[in-house]
Amino acid sequence: MNFTSIPDISAEIRAGNLTALSRAITYAESKKEEHQLFAQKLIHELMPYTGKAKRIAITGVPGAGKSTFIESFGMFLIRQNLKVAVLAVDPSSSLSGGSILGDKTRMEDLSKSDQAFIRPTATGGSLGGITARTYEAVLLCEAAGFDVILVETVGVGQSETLVHYITDFFLFLQVSGTGDDLQGIKRGIMEMADVIFLNKTDLYDPKIVQDTKMDMHRSLQFLPSKDSGWKRKILKGSGFANLGIDEVWDKILEYYELIQSNGYFEKMRQEQKLLRIDDYLEELILKKLKQKTVLQKEIEDNREALERDEVTPFEIAQKLIEDNFPSL
Repeated sequence: MNFTSIPDISAEIRAGNLTALSRAITYAESKKEEHQLFAQKLIHELMPYTGKAKRIAITGVPGAGKSTFIESFGMFLIRQNLKVAVLAVDPSSSLSGGSILGDKTRMEDLSKSDQAFIRPTATGGSLGGITARTYEAVLLCEAAGFDVILVETVGVGQSETLVHYITDFFLFLQVSGTGDDLQGIKRGIMEMADVIFLNKTDLYDPKIVQDTKMDMHRSLQFLPSKDSGWKRKILKGSGFANLGIDEVWDKILEYYELIQSNGYFEKMRQEQKLLRIDDYLEELILKKLKQKTVLQKEIEDNREALERDEVTPFEIAQKLIEDNFPSL
């Protein structure tokens, strides 16, 4: 099937054509400038049809069972007559650029449903635990009529909290018995979390599960209140055994009811758009700089001074900016 124009592919996406949706996301992720420009013009065309889906980030410690949970959760949502898109971000090799892209095989039942769309995407080395074009993929999925968009991030790290800037709700999966491992994620992840779900509780002694839950409750007491007015919740269950899935959805609905009634939802979505401007500015300026052959010569001219520690990398970068953007 050929899409020769933006109106053509726009109409197909709005009609729910998953081939058109996949192709549009591929354009957005492409490193070719003409593909990116096409994707941005397409998104401009589709903007009136975006913004209505529930955007939910799902992250967790390694081995927390994110993919299994997402499959159970996604199938639960489908039974509620909702369309579900999963943007599953896999780590890319920093050397080869390759990635696992195995989420479709780990979500076998969900991938077979005509009410679901799973898009495994490599990060390409981008920071924040999300691919550089996840935001565009979210908008395109919304235009295609998906009610819930789940963004599964790579894993847990301080920079991964950036996923907060393109989603509404942050679900953090944890497992029992991690002990001191909680210390490293309290500020970076738990502060962002709206719900913490203790997963795989069917595999642990009930006392261990309860002790972990109590430890988390104590940790949450020291965190600042969320701007949304929402109080963080700790739930427990099992994605594999379908335990507690309905309770997670109930809390998500409760959360959306709160932020839509107190005005936080609209404020948050507008702030996210403004943050994207900053991201695009950094990206476009860096791209323009790297495209200038004179820039590469300037860097080479400073190589010997850099090797002799006569100048720092920051000082070189600062001089390049001053030389190329004197008005800044």
